[in-house]
Amino acid sequence: MRKLSIALALGFACALPVHAQSPAEVFVGINSGVTQTQGVAMVLASQALAQKASVRVLLCSDGGQLAVKDKESAALKPSNKSPKEMLQGLIKAGAKVEVCALFLPNSDLKAADLIEGIGVAKPADVAAYVLQANVKSLSF
Repeated sequence: MRKLSIALALGFACALPVHAQSPAEVFVGINSGVTQTQGVAMVLASQALAQKASVRVLLCSDGGQLAVKDKESAALKPSNKSPKEMLQGLIKAGAKVEVCALFLPNSDLKAADLIEGIGVAKPADVAAYVLQANVKSLSF
């Protein structure tokens, strides 16, 4: 009887659905040119990376200026780092960072003017990415 109970318990356990959790993914859109707004976006993206989420950042409009090599941004307390420095830290930590497809064509800039590690987004790819069920989206 004991063997039958164990066999039934194992059978039921194997029949239960397995809920595989998708890894968390965070999409951060930054359009603001306000230093504190950019900074909080970087802090939250960094925290998501630290908590093992995959992070993708899209910079557009005034937010796209963070991607430009010779543009500086002011340091913020308490870290005494600028949003640009935080962005570079995100890239080094594995975040995917892109400027929106409209940023370069509507400025006097070229891809060579962007800091290393920043690409140009393809709208269809971004749309497909944000439509995934496991992607959480933040906009600044």
